Amino acid sequence: MINLNREGLICVGALGTLLAVCASTVVFSLQARFGAVHQFDARTELLSRLEARAKSDEVRRRSGVAPEAAFVSAPTQGLAGAQLQAYLQRVMDTRHAVLISSGMEPAKREDQPDSIRLQATFEASLQSLQTLLYQLESGTPYAFVESLNVQLAAANAQQPVEDPLLRITLELRAVWRRDKA
Repeated sequence: MINLNREGLICVGALGTLLAVCASTVVFSLQARFGAVHQFDARTELLSRLEARAKSDEVRRRSGVAPEAAFVSAPTQGLAGAQLQAYLQRVMDTRHAVLISSGMEPAKREDQPDSIRLQATFEASLQSLQTLLYQLESGTPYAFVESLNVQLAAANAQQPVEDPLLRITLELRAVWRRDKA
């Protein structure tokens, strides 16, 4: 039989412990590497999807195509003008403006054949006018203010008023898209 002394057993135990520590270090290192590779693959896939979406958004933006809501859609130019008048009335109702009159204007020589022109006269305060113009210029359908004329509405204009009532005449232009009837 082999006679093992105490020092030999301690050396064999220390060698076994050293081998176990080295093996566990290798196992943990491989697990961390596989985890990092998996995370890298997931991020690469996410990045490629984001790049594809950014490219499609860029193509859409470069093509210059406005959304459908940007146009006044109607089968005839008269109906398109009526829709623009209704839109103007809705905006004025929410902005506390009183519409006095509105009507279609004839197209100008330099206008595109798909332009709709409208002239409207209304009364509003200065603050209401600012919010109304912002809504017209930033909302849909796209309406462009071509001209704006502002006068004091009250005949008694000599007396200062904090927020006087104004009489505004504006000319709007919108783009008409022929709708199939």
